[in-house]
Amino acid sequence: MKERTSRLKAIKKLIKNNRIKSQEELLGLLLNENFEVTQATLSRDLKLLKVGKVSDGHAGYVYTLPGDDERCENDDLFVQDFMRGYVSIEWNDTTVVIKTFSGQANSVANALDSLNLKEILGTVAGDNCIFASLRKNVSGEQFMKALKHHIPNLDE
Repeated sequence: MKERTSRLKAIKKLIKNNRIKSQEELLGLLLNENFEVTQATLSRDLKLLKVGKVSDGHAGYVYTLPGDDERCENDDLFVQDFMRGYVSIEWNDTTVVIKTFSGQANSVANALDSLNLKEILGTVAGDNCIFASLRKNVSGEQFMKALKHHIPNLDE
């Protein structure tokens, strides 16, 4: 997973420092930085980073990262989605189980994924329950502390 984190940082740096017009161009720049990725992986990375395209003022468009204000707005929306759907949270040594109202697991899991908590490897959502796998040496308490950093009024 370290590769993914490094790759995401590299993508952000490249977009900030270059006028990139296409995924092919970004793939080439990533290759120059010793990251070999597929177009599908890059598409997922761009979606995760919430990369958009804006007019370059001429006849084309370039990639851009969301601003801090937009990122805060998005985080607020994810927090609302999480709070609207979750019922309870429990954990053991490796897994967090989040119970949700019926039909809300996908939106709560999406909100959790979008908060980009480094304590989580990934999530799997059903209809009313989410399983989140914790990273090695991360406890449920550490996960909850990180989650409460984003959602201070969260009740367990």
